[in-house]
Amino acid sequence: MGVSAKAESKTTYREAMREAIREALRSDDRVFLMGEDVGRYGGCFGVSLGLLEEFGPERIRDTPLSESAFVGAGIGAALAGMRPIVEIMTVNFSLLALDQILNNAATLLHMSGGQLPVPLVIRMTTGAGRQLAAQHSHSLEGWYAHIPGIRVLAPATIEDARHMLAPALADPDPVLIFEHGSLYNASGELTPPTAPIDLDCAAIRRPGTDISLITYGGSLPKVLVAADELAAEGIDAEVIDLRSLRPLDDEAIATSVARTHRAVVIDEAWRTGSLAAEVSARIVEWSFYELDAPVERVCSAEVPMPYARRLEEAALPQTADVVAAAHRAVD
Repeated sequence: MGVSAKAESKTTYREAMREAIREALRSDDRVFLMGEDVGRYGGCFGVSLGLLEEFGPERIRDTPLSESAFVGAGIGAALAGMRPIVEIMTVNFSLLALDQILNNAATLLHMSGGQLPVPLVIRMTTGAGRQLAAQHSHSLEGWYAHIPGIRVLAPATIEDARHMLAPALADPDPVLIFEHGSLYNASGELTPPTAPIDLDCAAIRRPGTDISLITYGGSLPKVLVAADELAAEGIDAEVIDLRSLRPLDDEAIATSVARTHRAVVIDEAWRTGSLAAEVSARIVEWSFYELDAPVERVCSAEVPMPYARRLEEAALPQTADVVAAAHRAVD
Protein backbone atom coordinates (compact mmCIF):
# COMPACT_ATOMS: atom_id res chain seq x y z
CA MET A 1 0.00 0.00 0.00
CA GLY A 2 2.82 2.36 0.89
CA VAL A 3 4.56 1.65 -2.44
CA SER A 4 1.37 2.49 -4.38
CA ALA A 5 0.89 5.75 -2.52
CA LYS A 6 4.47 6.74 -3.18
CA ALA A 7 4.10 5.93 -6.89
CA GLU A 8 1.13 8.25 -7.16
CA SER A 9 2.61 11.09 -5.13
CA LYS A 10 4.59 12.61 -8.04
CA THR A 11 3.12 12.34 -11.50
CA THR A 12 2.04 14.18 -14.64
CA TYR A 13 -1.40 15.00 -15.98
CA ARG A 14 -0.87 12.42 -18.74
CA GLU A 15 0.14 9.71 -16.28
CA ALA A 16 -2.75 10.57 -13.98
CA MET A 17 -5.22 10.11 -16.81
CA ARG A 18 -3.56 6.83 -17.79
CA GLU A 19 -3.80 5.58 -14.21
CA ALA A 20 -7.48 6.54 -14.10
CA ILE A 21 -8.11 4.46 -17.22
CA ARG A 22 -6.05 1.59 -15.84
CA GLU A 23 -8.04 1.63 -12.59
CA ALA A 24 -11.32 1.64 -14.52
CA LEU A 25 -10.24 -1.33 -16.64
CA ARG A 26 -9.15 -3.29 -13.59
CA SER A 27 -12.25 -2.59 -11.55
CA ASP A 28 -14.94 -3.28 -14.15
CA ASP A 29 -14.83 -5.87 -16.94
CA ARG A 30 -17.40 -3.84 -18.90
CA VAL A 31 -14.93 -0.99 -19.42
CA PHE A 32 -12.86 -0.85 -22.59
CA LEU A 33 -10.96 1.85 -24.48
CA MET A 34 -11.34 2.45 -28.19
CA GLY A 35 -10.09 5.03 -30.66
CA GLU A 36 -7.49 5.85 -33.29
CA ASP A 37 -3.97 4.69 -32.32
CA VAL A 38 -4.86 4.02 -28.67
CA GLY A 39 -3.31 0.53 -28.80
CA ARG A 40 0.10 -0.21 -30.31
CA TYR A 41 0.97 3.46 -30.69
CA GLY A 42 -0.09 4.28 -27.12
CA GLY A 43 -2.38 7.15 -28.04
CA CYS A 44 -1.65 10.27 -30.06
CA PHE A 45 -0.71 12.07 -26.82
CA GLY A 46 0.70 9.00 -25.04
CA VAL A 47 -2.15 8.62 -22.55
CA SER A 48 -2.80 4.93 -23.26
CA LEU A 49 0.86 3.92 -23.57
CA GLY A 50 1.35 0.36 -22.23
CA LEU A 51 -2.33 -0.42 -21.72
CA LEU A 52 -2.53 -2.73 -24.77
CA GLU A 53 0.25 -4.91 -23.35
CA GLU A 54 -1.50 -5.02 -19.98
CA PHE A 55 -5.12 -5.57 -21.03
CA GLY A 56 -4.96 -6.96 -24.57
CA PRO A 57 -6.64 -6.01 -27.87
CA GLU A 58 -10.17 -6.90 -26.71
CA ARG A 59 -10.15 -4.05 -24.21
CA ILE A 60 -7.74 -1.61 -25.90
CA ARG A 61 -9.16 -1.37 -29.39
CA ASP A 62 -7.57 0.45 -32.30
CA THR A 63 -10.25 1.69 -34.67
CA PRO A 64 -10.41 2.76 -38.31
CA LEU A 65 -10.06 6.48 -39.05
CA SER A 66 -13.79 7.16 -38.88
CA GLU A 67 -14.97 9.13 -35.87
CA SER A 68 -18.62 8.70 -36.77
CA ALA A 69 -18.18 4.93 -36.97
CA PHE A 70 -16.32 4.33 -33.73
CA VAL A 71 -18.33 6.83 -31.67
CA GLY A 72 -21.44 5.10 -33.02
CA ALA A 73 -19.95 1.75 -32.01
CA GLY A 74 -19.32 3.17 -28.54
CA ILE A 75 -22.96 4.26 -28.28
CA GLY A 76 -24.08 0.79 -29.31
CA ALA A 77 -21.78 -0.84 -26.77
CA ALA A 78 -23.10 1.44 -24.02
CA LEU A 79 -26.69 0.55 -24.96
CA ALA A 80 -25.72 -3.12 -24.73
CA GLY A 81 -24.47 -2.70 -21.14
CA MET A 82 -20.76 -2.01 -21.65
CA ARG A 83 -18.89 1.03 -20.30
CA PRO A 84 -16.85 2.27 -23.26
CA ILE A 85 -14.23 5.00 -23.11
CA VAL A 86 -13.94 6.47 -26.60
CA GLU A 87 -10.89 8.60 -27.39
CA ILE A 88 -11.07 11.20 -30.16
CA MET A 89 -7.64 12.62 -30.99
CA THR A 90 -8.64 16.31 -30.98
CA VAL A 91 -11.86 18.25 -30.55
CA ASN A 92 -11.77 19.30 -34.22
CA PHE A 93 -12.11 15.65 -35.27
CA SER A 94 -15.13 15.26 -32.99
CA LEU A 95 -17.12 17.32 -35.48
CA LEU A 96 -17.06 14.25 -37.74
CA ALA A 97 -18.99 12.44 -35.00
CA LEU A 98 -21.28 15.34 -34.05
CA ASP A 99 -24.31 13.59 -35.51
CA GLN A 100 -23.69 10.56 -33.30
CA ILE A 101 -23.10 12.68 -30.19
CA LEU A 102 -25.97 15.15 -30.67
CA ASN A 103 -28.64 13.08 -32.40
CA ASN A 104 -28.01 9.72 -30.73
CA ALA A 105 -25.97 9.77 -27.52
CA ALA A 106 -27.57 12.92 -26.10
CA THR A 107 -31.15 12.12 -27.06
CA LEU A 108 -31.79 8.39 -26.68
CA LEU A 109 -32.59 8.45 -22.96
CA HIS A 110 -35.13 11.25 -23.44
CA MET A 111 -36.64 9.88 -26.63
CA SER A 112 -37.05 6.39 -25.13
CA GLY A 113 -38.86 7.65 -22.04
CA GLY A 114 -35.91 6.73 -19.82
CA GLN A 115 -35.49 3.21 -21.19
CA LEU A 116 -32.19 3.66 -23.05
CA PRO A 117 -29.39 5.19 -20.98
CA VAL A 118 -26.08 5.72 -22.80
CA PRO A 119 -23.27 5.39 -20.20
CA LEU A 120 -20.53 6.45 -22.58
CA VAL A 121 -17.37 8.47 -21.87
CA ILE A 122 -15.78 10.35 -24.77
CA ARG A 123 -12.33 11.83 -24.16
CA MET A 124 -10.69 14.34 -26.48
CA THR A 125 -7.83 16.81 -26.53
CA THR A 126 -8.74 20.46 -26.88
CA GLY A 127 -7.05 23.83 -27.02
CA ALA A 128 -4.15 25.60 -28.66
CA GLY A 129 -0.64 26.72 -27.74
CA ARG A 130 1.20 23.84 -29.43
CA GLN A 131 1.51 25.13 -33.01
CA LEU A 132 -0.93 22.63 -34.49
CA ALA A 133 -2.66 25.25 -36.63
CA ALA A 134 -6.36 25.70 -37.26
CA GLN A 135 -7.17 22.03 -37.84
CA HIS A 136 -6.17 20.87 -34.34
CA SER A 137 -6.16 23.85 -31.99
CA HIS A 138 -9.60 25.19 -31.27
CA SER A 139 -11.57 25.09 -28.02
CA LEU A 140 -15.04 23.87 -28.98
CA GLU A 141 -16.15 22.52 -25.61
CA GLY A 142 -18.59 25.42 -25.30
CA TRP A 143 -20.42 24.05 -28.34
CA TYR A 144 -20.96 20.75 -26.55
CA ALA A 145 -21.96 22.49 -23.32
CA HIS A 146 -24.92 23.83 -25.32
CA ILE A 147 -26.39 20.31 -25.75
CA PRO A 148 -28.91 18.91 -23.23
CA GLY A 149 -28.49 15.24 -22.40
CA ILE A 150 -24.72 15.17 -21.96
CA ARG A 151 -22.28 16.13 -19.22
CA VAL A 152 -19.20 18.15 -20.18
CA LEU A 153 -16.06 18.07 -18.01
CA ALA A 154 -12.78 19.98 -18.28
CA PRO A 155 -10.23 18.62 -15.78
CA ALA A 156 -7.56 21.28 -15.24
CA THR A 157 -5.49 19.67 -12.49
CA ILE A 158 -3.64 16.42 -12.00
CA GLU A 159 -6.11 15.46 -9.27
CA ASP A 160 -9.10 15.94 -11.54
CA ALA A 161 -7.39 14.08 -14.40
CA ARG A 162 -6.89 11.17 -12.02
CA HIS A 163 -10.22 11.12 -10.22
CA MET A 164 -12.93 12.45 -12.58
CA LEU A 165 -13.06 9.39 -14.82
CA ALA A 166 -14.58 6.96 -12.28
CA PRO A 167 -17.68 9.07 -11.53
CA ALA A 168 -17.96 9.86 -15.25
CA LEU A 169 -18.15 6.14 -16.04
CA ALA A 170 -20.78 5.71 -13.32
CA ASP A 171 -22.98 8.41 -14.88
CA PRO A 172 -25.92 6.99 -16.85
CA ASP A 173 -25.65 9.84 -19.34
CA PRO A 174 -22.92 10.42 -21.93
CA VAL A 175 -19.94 12.32 -20.52
CA LEU A 176 -17.48 14.30 -22.65
CA ILE A 177 -14.07 14.95 -21.09
CA PHE A 178 -11.97 17.73 -22.63
CA GLU A 179 -8.24 17.45 -21.88
CA HIS A 180 -6.24 20.54 -22.79
CA GLY A 181 -3.15 19.56 -24.74
CA SER A 182 -0.93 21.99 -22.84
CA LEU A 183 -1.64 20.17 -19.58
CA TYR A 184 -0.36 16.69 -20.45
CA ASN A 185 3.21 17.43 -19.39
CA ALA A 186 2.21 19.31 -16.24
CA SER A 187 3.67 17.59 -13.19
CA GLY A 188 3.13 17.79 -9.49
CA GLU A 189 2.17 16.01 -6.32
CA LEU A 190 -0.96 13.91 -6.51
CA THR A 191 -2.81 13.90 -3.21
CA PRO A 192 -5.48 11.29 -2.49
CA PRO A 193 -9.01 12.75 -2.52
CA THR A 194 -10.59 13.35 0.86
CA ALA A 195 -14.00 12.58 -0.67
CA PRO A 196 -15.34 11.37 -4.01
CA ILE A 197 -15.31 14.10 -6.66
CA ASP A 198 -18.68 15.74 -7.21
CA LEU A 199 -18.91 16.34 -10.94
CA ASP A 200 -21.48 19.09 -10.41
CA CYS A 201 -19.20 21.32 -8.35
CA ALA A 202 -16.72 24.00 -9.33
CA ALA A 203 -13.56 24.43 -7.23
CA ILE A 204 -12.00 27.45 -5.59
CA ARG A 205 -8.35 27.14 -6.62
CA ARG A 206 -7.38 30.33 -4.81
CA PRO A 207 -9.59 32.22 -2.33
CA GLY A 208 -9.85 35.98 -2.61
CA THR A 209 -11.99 38.97 -1.76
CA ASP A 210 -11.41 41.65 -4.45
CA ILE A 211 -12.32 40.02 -7.77
CA SER A 212 -13.44 36.62 -9.12
CA LEU A 213 -11.38 35.13 -11.97
CA ILE A 214 -13.57 32.39 -13.46
CA THR A 215 -12.03 29.90 -15.87
CA TYR A 216 -11.52 26.23 -16.71
CA GLY A 217 -9.16 23.75 -18.36
CA GLY A 218 -5.93 24.93 -19.96
CA SER A 219 -6.46 28.56 -18.95
CA LEU A 220 -6.27 27.77 -15.23
CA PRO A 221 -2.44 27.89 -14.95
CA LYS A 222 -2.32 31.31 -16.66
CA VAL A 223 -5.08 32.61 -14.41
CA LEU A 224 -3.30 31.42 -11.27
CA VAL A 225 -0.16 33.26 -12.39
CA ALA A 226 -2.28 36.34 -13.03
CA ALA A 227 -3.70 36.06 -9.50
CA ASP A 228 -0.15 35.99 -8.11
CA GLU A 229 0.75 39.12 -10.08
CA LEU A 230 -2.39 40.87 -8.89
CA ALA A 231 -1.62 39.88 -5.30
CA ALA A 232 1.77 41.56 -5.62
CA GLU A 233 -0.14 44.72 -6.52
CA GLY A 234 -2.46 44.42 -3.54
CA ILE A 235 -5.44 42.92 -5.41
CA ASP A 236 -6.76 39.73 -3.79
CA ALA A 237 -8.17 37.63 -6.65
CA GLU A 238 -10.29 34.53 -6.17
CA VAL A 239 -9.79 31.85 -8.84
CA ILE A 240 -12.76 29.65 -9.70
CA ASP A 241 -12.16 26.51 -11.76
CA LEU A 242 -15.51 25.58 -13.33
CA ARG A 243 -14.46 21.94 -13.93
CA SER A 244 -17.96 21.07 -15.15
CA LEU A 245 -19.15 23.06 -18.18
CA ARG A 246 -22.50 21.33 -18.31
CA PRO A 247 -24.02 21.60 -15.81
CA LEU A 248 -22.44 24.84 -14.62
CA ASP A 249 -22.14 25.32 -10.87
CA ASP A 250 -24.30 28.43 -10.64
CA GLU A 251 -24.14 28.52 -6.85
CA ALA A 252 -20.34 28.60 -6.78
CA ILE A 253 -20.25 31.40 -9.35
CA ALA A 254 -22.90 33.48 -7.58
CA THR A 255 -21.32 32.94 -4.15
CA SER A 256 -17.92 34.07 -5.40
CA VAL A 257 -19.34 37.19 -7.07
CA ALA A 258 -21.29 38.02 -3.92
CA ARG A 259 -17.98 37.89 -2.04
CA THR A 260 -15.83 39.89 -4.48
CA HIS A 261 -18.39 42.05 -6.37
CA ARG A 262 -16.32 41.89 -9.56
CA ALA A 263 -15.74 39.18 -12.16
CA VAL A 264 -13.50 38.33 -15.10
CA VAL A 265 -14.38 35.25 -17.17
CA ILE A 266 -11.47 33.66 -19.03
CA ASP A 267 -12.25 31.29 -21.88
CA GLU A 268 -9.87 30.11 -24.62
CA ALA A 269 -12.77 29.79 -27.07
CA TRP A 270 -13.91 32.58 -29.35
CA ARG A 271 -15.74 35.42 -27.62
CA THR A 272 -18.90 35.35 -29.75
CA GLY A 273 -21.41 32.80 -28.44
CA SER A 274 -18.84 31.48 -25.99
CA LEU A 275 -19.06 29.75 -22.64
CA ALA A 276 -17.70 33.03 -21.25
CA ALA A 277 -20.79 34.73 -22.67
CA GLU A 278 -23.04 32.22 -20.91
CA VAL A 279 -21.29 32.61 -17.56
CA SER A 280 -21.39 36.40 -17.91
CA ALA A 281 -25.10 36.30 -18.70
CA ARG A 282 -25.81 34.17 -15.64
CA ILE A 283 -23.87 36.55 -13.42
CA VAL A 284 -25.92 39.46 -14.74
CA GLU A 285 -29.19 37.53 -14.39
CA TRP A 286 -28.65 36.33 -10.84
CA SER A 287 -25.99 38.56 -9.29
CA PHE A 288 -26.49 41.93 -10.99
CA TYR A 289 -26.97 43.88 -7.78
CA GLU A 290 -23.83 42.32 -6.30
CA LEU A 291 -21.65 43.78 -9.06
CA ASP A 292 -19.58 46.93 -8.55
CA ALA A 293 -18.27 46.85 -12.14
CA PRO A 294 -19.23 45.32 -15.50
CA VAL A 295 -18.27 41.69 -16.05
CA GLU A 296 -15.06 41.41 -18.08
CA ARG A 297 -14.31 38.65 -20.61
CA VAL A 298 -10.93 37.44 -21.87
CA CYS A 299 -11.19 35.16 -24.91
CA SER A 300 -9.28 34.13 -28.03
CA ALA A 301 -9.14 36.37 -31.08
CA GLU A 302 -11.92 35.74 -33.59
CA VAL A 303 -9.69 34.08 -36.17
CA PRO A 304 -8.79 30.51 -37.15
CA MET A 305 -5.91 29.62 -34.87
CA PRO A 306 -2.59 30.67 -36.52
CA TYR A 307 0.29 28.26 -36.90
CA ALA A 308 3.14 30.74 -36.33
CA ARG A 309 4.06 30.73 -32.66
CA ARG A 310 3.96 34.49 -32.09
CA LEU A 311 0.66 34.83 -33.92
CA GLU A 312 -0.78 31.91 -31.94
CA GLU A 313 0.32 33.50 -28.68
CA ALA A 314 -1.21 36.81 -29.76
CA ALA A 315 -4.51 35.09 -30.54
CA LEU A 316 -4.77 33.29 -27.20
CA PRO A 317 -5.70 34.72 -23.79
CA GLN A 318 -2.49 35.39 -21.87
CA THR A 319 -1.70 36.23 -18.27
CA ALA A 320 -1.21 39.91 -19.13
CA ASP A 321 -4.70 40.02 -20.65
CA VAL A 322 -6.21 38.64 -17.46
CA VAL A 323 -4.33 41.15 -15.32
CA ALA A 324 -5.44 44.03 -17.55
CA ALA A 325 -9.07 42.91 -17.40
CA ALA A 326 -8.90 42.66 -13.61
CA HIS A 327 -7.53 46.19 -13.43
CA ARG A 328 -10.39 47.46 -15.60
CA ALA A 329 -12.86 45.93 -13.16
CA VAL A 330 -11.11 47.04 -9.97
CA ASP A 331 -9.68 50.46 -10.83
